[in-house]
Amino acid sequence: MQVQNSDTGDADVIKGGAAARSDMPGRRTGIQGWLDGVRSTRAGALTLKIVIGVIGAVMVVGGLIMVPFPGPGWLVVFAGLAVLATEFHWAHKLLEFGKGVLHAWTQWYKRQGWILRILVLIVTAIVAAVIVYVGLRTLGIDVIGIAQRFI
Repeated sequence: MQVQNSDTGDADVIKGGAAARSDMPGRRTGIQGWLDGVRSTRAGALTLKIVIGVIGAVMVVGGLIMVPFPGPGWLVVFAGLAVLATEFHWAHKLLEFGKGVLHAWTQWYKRQGWILRILVLIVTAIVAAVIVYVGLRTLGIDVIGIAQRFI
């Protein structure tokens, strides 16, 4: 039994009973509950959309810049799309499409023989090495020249 507030009389007890019988889900907790609270006002919803849009766009653009270089470029792109998908339906659809393409390519790759798999690995390593070499050359670092001094 709920304790009655002297100012409201039986209202607290009646509301508590009605809430217990209700089919409506309770308010979410944690980050989802906080986001629901922010989205409950027009200004909050717009502000959240802008903030999520900026953060997601920065992540996607940063990831796309990192794609040609060895590292987590595509991972950052997908993470940025996941951030954008929390507020934008088009980003959710694009993320699902990207995950589908990645899954299809992975399944195709798994079905291939070991010769093709090794060939893909070698080509990937060569492309990564060339990208690193060109990147270092643009910074004025000649890796081949440095290596020749030690040989």
